[in-house]
Amino acid sequence: MNSWVNQVFCEDALEGLARIPDASIDLILTDPPYNLGKDYGNGSDQQSVQDYLAWTEQWIDKALPKLKPNGSLYIFLTWRFAPEIFVMLKQRMTMMNEIIWDRRVPSMGGSVRSFSSVHDTIGFFVNRKDYYFDLDAVRIPYDAETKKARSRSIFVGAKWLEVGYNPKDLWSVSRLHREHPERADHPTQKPLEIIERMIKASCPPGGVVLDPFMGSGTTAVAARRLGRHYAGFELNPAYCEIIEARLAAPEVPVASKKRKAEAKSAAVRTLDVPEPTLIADKAQTKAA
Repeated sequence: MNSWVNQVFCEDALEGLARIPDASIDLILTDPPYNLGKDYGNGSDQQSVQDYLAWTEQWIDKALPKLKPNGSLYIFLTWRFAPEIFVMLKQRMTMMNEIIWDRRVPSMGGSVRSFSSVHDTIGFFVNRKDYYFDLDAVRIPYDAETKKARSRSIFVGAKWLEVGYNPKDLWSVSRLHREHPERADHPTQKPLEIIERMIKASCPPGGVVLDPFMGSGTTAVAARRLGRHYAGFELNPAYCEIIEARLAAPEVPVASKKRKAEAKSAAVRTLDVPEPTLIADKAQTKAA
């Protein structure tokens, strides 16, 4: 196994991406700073518009060569900058979807001078026509009532009726509230449900997912749960500790119907390695 696989490097992705060989990644899945002024322990989310867009183009140009020819990219964005960034990506890739993530924000508060923003925008891009996409892995089962209504002979044995329907481009999944068992100490953590859907659809089993902005490490956790490999970067040392703790915590099987109410906190091991700090998948490290 390559030394960069199943590792999260605690360093700037603009420098660290040189570690990743070109054409080695099946899927780039990332949630970069939105430039909305949030505090991530650095100034990455507090740039001028011009600097933010220039920085975005810079990391895109460093990351895209890492994709395999049939690879794909998912990117979380805010509506404020999605148009400009989508144009950047359209000049380099083919856009397949604009996915709207409805965060299920309660109907209270918000602006009194505009409509309340309750969604994130996700761009789905591919390199070429033969990109990997496993629709059956993410189909949504029909309920019993729908199947009963389609009981006529022309529907008997229909694959789509048995395995379910194609998810639409509006994903209604609740944001992670403070009491949610998945929640880590990160202001913009994304739900595993969304990340796992992307990985199952667009990364083959045993493939590699790259996340240049790991944040709380959800991409790495999801990839490992689904039998994929991962690689990534995170600039904030405090978030690197969160990632390490989540990867060290007891794993909850994907198929389990009941999730533990509380994840046991895992001790964060201080790594005595040269900078940048390296976060490895401990399960794999023990097996090696």
